[in-house]
Amino acid sequence: FNITLLKTKIQYSIFNFGLYFLTGEVRYSIPEEMLTESLVGNVAKDLGLDIRRLKTGSARIFTEGGAEYFELNTNKGTLVVKGRIDREELCAQIFPCTLNVQVVLENPIEFYEVIVEIIDVNDNDPIFPNKNIKLEISEASMPGSRFALLSATDNDVGLNALQTYTLTPNENFNLKIRKQSDGSSSIDLLLIKQLDREKLEEHVLLLIAIDSGSPPRTGTVEIQIVVLDANDNAPVFTQDIYKTTVEENTSIGYMLISVTATDADKEMHALITYSLTHVTGNGGDLFEINPSSGGIKVKGHLDYETGKMYEITVQAKDAGGGTGSCKVIVDIIDVNDNIPLITLMSVSSEIPEDSGPGTVVAVIKVQDKDSGKNGKVFCLIDDNIPFKLKSSMTNLQSLETGAFLDREITSQYNITIFARDEGDPSLSSSLTITVEVSDVNDNAPKFDKQHYTAYIMENNSPGNSFFSLRAKDDDSGVNSKISYFIDQSLVQNISVLSYISINFEDGTLYAVQSFDYEQVKRFQISVIAKDGGSPSFSASAIIDIFVQDQNDNAPQILYPIQNKASPGPEMLPRTADDGYLVTKVVAVDKDSGQNAWLTYKLIKSTDQTLFKLGPHNGELRTIREVTEKDPTRQTVVISVEDNGQPAQSTTVTINVAVTDSFPQALLEFKELSQEANRESDLKFYLVIALTVVSFLFITFIVIFVTFKIYSWRRSRLFKACSNGNLPVIPYYPPRYADVGGTGTLRHVYNYEVCLTTDSGRSDFKYIKPVLHTYSEFRI
Repeated sequence: FNITLLKTKIQYSIFNFGLYFLTGEVRYSIPEEMLTESLVGNVAKDLGLDIRRLKTGSARIFTEGGAEYFELNTNKGTLVVKGRIDREELCAQIFPCTLNVQVVLENPIEFYEVIVEIIDVNDNDPIFPNKNIKLEISEASMPGSRFALLSATDNDVGLNALQTYTLTPNENFNLKIRKQSDGSSSIDLLLIKQLDREKLEEHVLLLIAIDSGSPPRTGTVEIQIVVLDANDNAPVFTQDIYKTTVEENTSIGYMLISVTATDADKEMHALITYSLTHVTGNGGDLFEINPSSGGIKVKGHLDYETGKMYEITVQAKDAGGGTGSCKVIVDIIDVNDNIPLITLMSVSSEIPEDSGPGTVVAVIKVQDKDSGKNGKVFCLIDDNIPFKLKSSMTNLQSLETGAFLDREITSQYNITIFARDEGDPSLSSSLTITVEVSDVNDNAPKFDKQHYTAYIMENNSPGNSFFSLRAKDDDSGVNSKISYFIDQSLVQNISVLSYISINFEDGTLYAVQSFDYEQVKRFQISVIAKDGGSPSFSASAIIDIFVQDQNDNAPQILYPIQNKASPGPEMLPRTADDGYLVTKVVAVDKDSGQNAWLTYKLIKSTDQTLFKLGPHNGELRTIREVTEKDPTRQTVVISVEDNGQPAQSTTVTINVAVTDSFPQALLEFKELSQEANRESDLKFYLVIALTVVSFLFITFIVIFVTFKIYSWRRSRLFKACSNGNLPVIPYYPPRYADVGGTGTLRHVYNYEVCLTTDSGRSDFKYIKPVLHTYSEFRI
């Protein structure tokens, strides 16, 4: 056989992966029933592909219908036969018979169309519907009478199809072949000589069907002719061919058509019975006929995709055995009863978010078994997603990105592809593809605010946390892992890191040292958040840190001035009216806020009915007129208390002189000061005496306890010596004046003495000098 390269067409389309989606078409012709591993064609050579590209692209083939008839040899670039190819099984009577094969390459995705035409081989014999034909012919039949015979069928097409018939030579019958209007042939058995039942009651003939193949093939059927007596007229149909149409979804029991035959005989010989003798294709179970009326009904489910046309042979038979036949041609009308089929050829389940528009995500194939507009399919997707469909080849659609993606807005797309045909009513199907958008570090960390305010209480413990801030990063994984740092700056010429530290993982601020509000009230730091991407992004935020005041300072009296000497008195004339301003206490507090709010209280007064004190301004005023009975010397004790928790206070004593003359007042208060000094001296002596007594008592207790301990240890030593143990007791004698007149011994002598319980009454036993830095004697 010859393999013919008919047509090669190559088109290039640029896809946004920076690669090429190459499409091409090549056509081959091969005969059916080729052996396995037979060569179909050199695909790589005919398409201009490199053998290495087939291997690196993981080349594979995809055959329509799901059957694998071919195999791609990637080592040689050839397309070979993989399995048995039967043209009649694939295409039946359809001509030409073609198989579409797609060659698919990956990285980048490429598709090539290979169309293989299957050429018919004369591998089928003509076949008659029955193994034998039985005819009953009346002897009264006249020469020229025709008797319809069942035609043979040949599954081959073209020249290999059925062409002619031959009959066993005989003197009574001959064949009459007629061409029908539809191009088919019908055969009749022609009576050329009247039969004589008495001479021969039965005739057996052999009918041979011959095709035009090379070599030709034949099919035979035996014709058994029984000669009947009397009835010499056969039924005749009103038409040789009946035609009708029916939709494929017609229900069972639907009346298709009625055929009618007549018989010139009368009575019993004119009684006609109808039957279906042959239905082409697989239609034997699809139709039935009423034997009495000739009405043909639908018996099974019709399917346009299985059979588009059926030819029914109807036989009319009378009681005498006479027969007549006609053909009923049933054309099946296509109905939109098949949904479009979506096949996923290739898909990328994950794409980076920085992929540009036009990036190919998936390639799909869409088919519809219906024909005409019922099989015309268009695809669409949701307009609200950044994807689009693009037609790349016949029945192929590529799903591409239609815009830039942003994982932080949408990290996953469930893309539903809808396929809808143009039938009425229209049918549709869908396929959902899930595409994950992988993260790219394209977002910087973000703080909730650019400016924060934090507070820390003074006198805090170093290491305590006092504020936390967090930044967010819309990226994921390591791109969203944030580390926190404090920007270097100075606070009162000292690095801010000496005051504040930060946990680089969670952004918690810690005090490095204890703060004093009176020294540092406010300072500012800058915190930097940096993600873990490459390259990394960062953001900063400003934090104003306020040191909050604690009530750790007592009020200070500014006036009247307090000193060790007796303060000068305030003058109160005896002529003063009520409300007279005697003096004003002025105090301040180093604290702030409510800790510095001062309240003045009158604690003690010589005359409670004479003075009043302003609680907020510290003004000491009279509440009545001064009388002659009021004492000349008045003492007022005022407490100044802040509003802290707990409150702190300071007291001040004010001497008021009630007099008409200033010198007299000074004299009186000088005497008062002297008395106060004497009282103060007395108190001082009492304190000193109490201290001395306490010291002597404690000294006595210490000496007493020391003596007791010494006695106890000594008794232990004597007891040990009496038991034979000789502990060493260090003893240092007092320093004696030597003869030299220096006043002290020039060396210290150390004596180690071991005594028994009765050593006080015994003499020295021995003396053993020991040479050392000092003289040692053991007694």
